[in-house]
Amino acid sequence: MVDLAVFTADRIQAEAIGGGVMVTGTGMEQAQLTGARMRETLARGVPVALSGVAHGLDPALRSGELVVATELRATDGAPPRPLPAAALVARDLRRLGLAVRTGPLVSSSRPLSDEEAARLWAAGAIAWDTESAWVARQLPAHPIAAVRVIADTGEGQAMAALGSLLGVRTSLERWARASRSHDVLLASPRSFCAGVERAIEIVERALERFGRPVYVRRQIVHNVHVVNDLEAKGAIFVAELEEVPDGATVVLAAHGVSPAIRAAAAERHDLTVIDATCPLVAKVHHEARRYLAQDYHIVLVGHAEHEEVVGTLGEAPERIQLVQRLEEVADLVVADEDRVAYLTQTTLSIDETAEVIGALRQRFPQLVGPTSNDICYATQNRQDAVRAMAHRCDLMLVVGSTNSSNTARLVEVARRAGCRAELIEDASEMHLSWLDVRRVGVTAGASAPEALVTEVIDTLMALGPTTITEHRTTEETVQFSLPRQVR
Repeated sequence: MVDLAVFTADRIQAEAIGGGVMVTGTGMEQAQLTGARMRETLARGVPVALSGVAHGLDPALRSGELVVATELRATDGAPPRPLPAAALVARDLRRLGLAVRTGPLVSSSRPLSDEEAARLWAAGAIAWDTESAWVARQLPAHPIAAVRVIADTGEGQAMAALGSLLGVRTSLERWARASRSHDVLLASPRSFCAGVERAIEIVERALERFGRPVYVRRQIVHNVHVVNDLEAKGAIFVAELEEVPDGATVVLAAHGVSPAIRAAAAERHDLTVIDATCPLVAKVHHEARRYLAQDYHIVLVGHAEHEEVVGTLGEAPERIQLVQRLEEVADLVVADEDRVAYLTQTTLSIDETAEVIGALRQRFPQLVGPTSNDICYATQNRQDAVRAMAHRCDLMLVVGSTNSSNTARLVEVARRAGCRAELIEDASEMHLSWLDVRRVGVTAGASAPEALVTEVIDTLMALGPTTITEHRTTEETVQFSLPRQVR
């Protein structure tokens, strides 16, 4: 049974909502009396939902649309009551296929004149009802959510609009379960690494030095927010060099490119080419060339189609074989089993990669490899941080884009440790159904901005008391120099 108190104005609306619903009556006096009575009855902290019909102030609202209030106002001029979980509730309702708007809701004891409605709309409110603000005023110790359906048409259509309330209770119950205290364990290190910071700074400096636009081949780093921010500043992202016009400035992304791409860029003498390849990826390319010069066959451990792997394979496609899974090691065929070297993509899971390398050593006893792990320090540090705290968490939220390899590996590390883990682009992808837990771990991939982590924590804080503890496993002090064109 969910601890949730639902209020509405009359019994017709209560029947539309379904389940146990308390009827408040309409207007300030009746609503405040009901709220005061419930304040004495409800256990402290029980979530309270205010639902039923409302009337539109925003001319764009249509009958049957739902309004989730971001704050409750009243025509008596009392201070508004913010409802910080509104965005979470609205997104949950949208996932049910319902049309939802968010914004301030005003309560009035009597119907509004056209002039009054226009004034409230100009002040930012999008809808009004007859009781929500006054019920909430009597319940300051309770989390509040307000979900109303617009019913501004004739009686028959107004009754039809009430049908939109049928699915509301499910979301409200999810919100009620999630409205609790949370202990947040914040992984450190997290978010940007030195290579990502360097790549972003290269594009920003190129824009300052060479002016808009600056072209970037592929995503500079695998994060949609970073890409969108740089686009707003004047960067244009293209798939191939052929899309870059003559005389332009072009940046090669942090994941590295094949020699063929580098040569094609060099042939365009009119282009200003800036290489933003992460130095740790460049190190793998250097190792590939070194082993090739020593007549080794190379086994590259990585994920097909990832830009970093594509670039490394391009060093010598005929002499480099890709292994993605442990089972593929047994199927490798090479000309000389005594002349095999291995390299790895820099953003892999440390544990899984170690298993593959172990199998390669059994398969090729004379196997050689780099003197230090090709998996970059930032990938390893972020995985170590997740591994160290996953057993203490009921849920791990990993912030980053779905095409970010190092971010996906953080999810895998948490799940391998027995912790539920969810990959989210940002706070907008958090589900209420996940959040009925006490201990939440939060981390971010090396290409995800720290601001996105802050938004996730703010969203959790909107659901109730939140403690935040940072779990630091190491300090990162690595810095990389910039290319000469933008120093």
